[in-house]
Amino acid sequence: MLLYPNAKINLGLNVVRKRSDGYHDIETLFYPVPSLCDILELTLSDELRMTVYGADIAGENLCEKAWRLLHGRFGIPPVAIHLYKKIPMGAGLGGGSADAAFTLTGLNALFGLNLPQDELAGLAASLGSDCAFFVYNRPMLARGRGEILTPFDFSLDGHRLQIYPQEVFVSTREAYAGITPHPPAHRIESVLKRPIDEWKDLLVNDFEETVFRSHPELAVAKEALYAGGARYVAMTGSGSALFAID
Repeated sequence: MLLYPNAKINLGLNVVRKRSDGYHDIETLFYPVPSLCDILELTLSDELRMTVYGADIAGENLCEKAWRLLHGRFGIPPVAIHLYKKIPMGAGLGGGSADAAFTLTGLNALFGLNLPQDELAGLAASLGSDCAFFVYNRPMLARGRGEILTPFDFSLDGHRLQIYPQEVFVSTREAYAGITPHPPAHRIESVLKRPIDEWKDLLVNDFEETVFRSHPELAVAKEALYAGGARYVAMTGSGSALFAID
């Protein structure tokens, strides 16, 4: 079975509050980007095997954890997982989460588990904060750790979206360091209903303040994209990739 886990961008990302469990509550719009994908192959095997091409991933991969989750609950047999990485890592594009979610949905189909989408999303949420989004893979407003999802009728059809990976790896821990949570000045769903030319000062990614401080070349790249005629530019997720909308 061949699957194509796709990237996502965040349209707005507000870090609202620090939680008692050490995580943060956020507000964002997850938007799928089908033009940028990894390649995931699942085949029957005599034992669980995981091979990754195009990236060096230390430790157990989220795809393996996804298999172990379903194996523990439903006793599914082992598989060989071949993952061809094309989505940059440490870029805020959600590649690892997409791989995990697509592994769950692929195994669900491969072994005829017939788990409904909402149940798969619940399982995915236990693997990572934004994994559940990739089960639905349509525009979603996300709250909580990113796992509380609400469908949002929104499309960038008619606009050109381009992603600009940067030669900077930003860990989630680094992005949160020094950030001060606060209620958003503007609600994301309200801003997205405005013309795109009004988004620049209203639709913000709170991580830009801390990440740009550590990596000022990202701020320079953002301004260069605006100077080149982009109508809206932002960093996605906790960085470091930028995206531009014309």
